Amino acid sequence: MSIQITRGTTKSQVFGRKSISEDFPTNSQGKHLKVSQFFAQNVFKLKNNRDFDSETQERINKVLIGQETLDKNLAKIIADKVMNWAIDKGATHFCHWFQPLTGSTAEKHDAFLSFQGDRPIEKLSASQLMQGEPDASSFPNGGSRSTFEARGYTCWDLTSPIFIKDGTNGKTLCIPTAFISYHGDALDVKTPLLRSMSAINEHATRFLNLIGHKESNNVIATCGCEQEYFLVDKSFYLQREDLVMTGRTLVGSLTAKNQQLSDHYFGTIPERVLAFMQDCEIELYKLGIPAKTRHNEVAPGQFEIAPIFSDANTASDQNQLLMATLKSIAEKHDFICLFHEKPFADINGSGKHLNWSLSDNTGINLLEPGSTPHENYRFLTMVSIVCEAVKRHAVSLRAAIGSHSNDHRLGGHEAPPSIISVFLGETIKNILDKFLSGEDYTPNEQEMIDTGAGQLAQFLKDNTDRNRTSPFAFTGNKFEFRAVGSTANVGYPLTVLNAAVLDVLKETNTLIDEKINSGMNVTETLKEVIAHWYKSSHQVVFNGDGYSSEWVTEASQRGLSNLRTTVDALVEFNKKENHEHLIKLGIYREREFESLYNVNLEKFNTCREIEFRTQSKMVDRFVKAAAFRFKSELASLMIQLKNLNQDSGVEEQSLVSISNLLTKISSLNSDLDSLINKDYSSEEEKGSSFTTKLLPMSEEILGLAGEIEDIVPDIHWSIPSYFDLLFVR
Repeated sequence: MSIQITRGTTKSQVFGRKSISEDFPTNSQGKHLKVSQFFAQNVFKLKNNRDFDSETQERINKVLIGQETLDKNLAKIIADKVMNWAIDKGATHFCHWFQPLTGSTAEKHDAFLSFQGDRPIEKLSASQLMQGEPDASSFPNGGSRSTFEARGYTCWDLTSPIFIKDGTNGKTLCIPTAFISYHGDALDVKTPLLRSMSAINEHATRFLNLIGHKESNNVIATCGCEQEYFLVDKSFYLQREDLVMTGRTLVGSLTAKNQQLSDHYFGTIPERVLAFMQDCEIELYKLGIPAKTRHNEVAPGQFEIAPIFSDANTASDQNQLLMATLKSIAEKHDFICLFHEKPFADINGSGKHLNWSLSDNTGINLLEPGSTPHENYRFLTMVSIVCEAVKRHAVSLRAAIGSHSNDHRLGGHEAPPSIISVFLGETIKNILDKFLSGEDYTPNEQEMIDTGAGQLAQFLKDNTDRNRTSPFAFTGNKFEFRAVGSTANVGYPLTVLNAAVLDVLKETNTLIDEKINSGMNVTETLKEVIAHWYKSSHQVVFNGDGYSSEWVTEASQRGLSNLRTTVDALVEFNKKENHEHLIKLGIYREREFESLYNVNLEKFNTCREIEFRTQSKMVDRFVKAAAFRFKSELASLMIQLKNLNQDSGVEEQSLVSISNLLTKISSLNSDLDSLINKDYSSEEEKGSSFTTKLLPMSEEILGLAGEIEDIVPDIHWSIPSYFDLLFVR
């Protein structure tokens, strides 16, 4: 079958796709249910569960807030309720659902089937609920144990809801767990996050108690993750080896029209895509994931989904579930969902904006400015603490969002730069600047937005704009860590952010305690603390254009680091002064951090190597092959023209052009192959070489492949183009 017939058949197949109707939940009369009527129907929550008697529920509540430990008797009661609930919903198996250092999730399914003598029964014991023992030898460990040390444990996380995953021929009960080694070391993302959450609770509660909020007894970090992604048709995807193997295109020529007109951003959602979104939301609602917002993003084929805030641990788990759900539902609709930060060159990539705040049991949001932020000293203290945390621990924050894929996005005219700075907005910055100068702040009347059209509703202007060029921006009542990549397991940057704030918060509590014990009142104490931290950290605050070259120069003059690549960031993070706070705070143990560093560096190198090898094969098998076919066609045509005494200058010019490009790309590809197979003395040396030598070479190959694609007639190009991938629905 010819190339053109193959691609043409695929295009016809894609054009012929019909939207798939979602199976919306209905009642017994066939009427659609409200979302509130089926929300979280596949979730078993321990808190306020009416299936338990009042005494049992009270004991469970005490366990959840750490006032009582879970014993086997209570665990047995819970296990029986959970199993019966799951079986009633059609579950036949259960699993411990955990998050190893692969960046994704893992699960091993066991049937409820057991035997009592010769009689088959369904059983979920207290031990099976609380603890599992998956083989840990094949998961990334960064050299923390020998290959023969295979034992690992999964341990039930009571604070994250148990849920049921639907399958084509059955359902599975999923129990969220931590994953630790035989010696108790964290082998996952969840364990350090839970440690940071416990520490946040302790020290933020103490902060509130010290300044007079005696009723506060619990503080949680809250989080909302905006998730960006691309959709491509499954048939096109399967013909692109680079997308299948690496998640991004390694050859390809940009179309003439991509995102220049900004017509895709917030545009009408294509019918087939909307059907996918609606279907996906139904499944998310069943899992208790409060999907709130959906829209087209900037690049063609790019979209976003965002949930309502929840506690950071649950939000982290739910983001992993959301990504898995997007992927599975996409395939049902004959799409493939791409989470890579830069799946297509020269158009916008995808991020996962991490919206973060702190809230207590009484409903206080510690980052809520209120109507008079200049008089809200609790709020201003927290903002100054966060500014100091970002300034002090910029290296750890940069390393936490580093990956081979996010390196393609950061610093481009679509994403924040690798310089970690804080955007506060004009009002908050002016208030804090007055603290530095010792002057009083006089607020302006809140400004009304003048639309010039009397038919439109009048509304007040916010105290802060939304600076999309900032990696860490205050956005009204929370901070938005915009630099997090779309593929990231958000639990890791959450943990590092929590730890950075904790480090400063602990010192703040000591300062407050000393000043109040010396006779100073709370208001004057907080004013001094605000001035103290903002004086130390004001250089990290930048409200301007983070994309500009001028900011790079200015940031250097301010003493802010610019770790452009993940390898640079990891090497700096590995220096004791840049990670010792994580050890001192008990978020990571020394050997856990060493393991984390090794895993991240090895993963970076492995992913890059897969990319380079895939690109090299595609150049030989597709790009050069297409060029050879075109050369042969040109040569035959030139011979025919010569026999007819016709001019062949244009054809000769094309032949020279394609030959020159072939010579360049063949030479570069050969050099790339040689460097891939070179022996390196360390992972650091390998990562540095991959970043500074092989990656620029790979990007040059990408450019040359694009030039060849632009010259070669479409009939000779055997793989789906950017037009196919981005515009054909």
